[in-house]
Amino acid sequence: MKTWELGDQKGIASLRMAERAEPKPGPGQAVIAVKACSLNRRDIGIAGGTYGAAKPATRIPLSDGAGDVVAIGPDVTGVKVGDRVTASHYTTWLDGTFDPSVRNADLGVSIDGWLTERAVIPAAALVPIPDKMSYAEAAALPVAAVTAWSVIEGLGRIKSGDIVLTLGTGGVSIFALQIAKMNGARAAITSSSDEKLARCKDLGADIVVNYKTRPDWDKAIRDQTGGRGVDIVVETGGFATLSQSLAACAPNARVGMIGALAGRPEAPPALFPMVGNNITLKGITSGTRRMFVELLKAMDATDMKPVIDKTFAFDDAVNAYQYMVDSDFIGKIVVSVG
Repeated sequence: MKTWELGDQKGIASLRMAERAEPKPGPGQAVIAVKACSLNRRDIGIAGGTYGAAKPATRIPLSDGAGDVVAIGPDVTGVKVGDRVTASHYTTWLDGTFDPSVRNADLGVSIDGWLTERAVIPAAALVPIPDKMSYAEAAALPVAAVTAWSVIEGLGRIKSGDIVLTLGTGGVSIFALQIAKMNGARAAITSSSDEKLARCKDLGADIVVNYKTRPDWDKAIRDQTGGRGVDIVVETGGFATLSQSLAACAPNARVGMIGALAGRPEAPPALFPMVGNNITLKGITSGTRRMFVELLKAMDATDMKPVIDKTFAFDDAVNAYQYMVDSDFIGKIVVSVG
């Protein structure tokens, strides 16, 4: 079979195609004929050797994918040959609270991932794909959508009428917008592009702010909420945007910090609004298999579909990585495999 490997992790150019024998499942494992997989921002860092410790050169990348079960090993229950599946990328975090040990079995990072014709996945992490959902749609979900769900549903305890703020138009942010609307909430989103904000309006965004033309975007958010502020923040920018995110919050807001895409801050964040407005700030590291199942049920019931910006062929996977680096994409970038 054909597979991609990380290589020496000096950048996207280090990715390499390899030939391997067809894998056989061990105890508790399943072999998946991969149909589609998708990229996340962290995959750029992994390819460049800046995401944690160096990985083996033979590591198969990508944490998100979907396909058909073609073989199962001993002691596998709950899944059978022929099932359409995706998987929770933290393959041992099935339910319950976070423990750092889940990083020891993270698809595409600490264990082999989905950018291959046949993937070996711990069967307990597999999640059935709803009949109405395509492989590409399912492959877009495990990291970004579950992370957004973890903030909005888990931490945020969203209810109809809430206002959800998310920053930028990457995978997590677009899923946050969609999940907010699914729950009868209002959605606020920021971007540096008026064109992308117009697309977000088409997706249901109620409040849009261009942070290049409105550097005081927190004030713009408050103005468009009648001075009230937002109830839930999906904080993708990190410490560089946290001060403004907190300033945009309503009393008793919940803020889930999931990344640091805005880079290093010029000054420490101003945290006083947390006290003054009784705001909850929590780090969010993706979510559990149980959360993923709940998300899929909600998507199936509401016909919510992920936003897929562009799809690349398997042999063209390097260009999918480059597209993530170079382009103004919205949503997810998918690689078609089978």
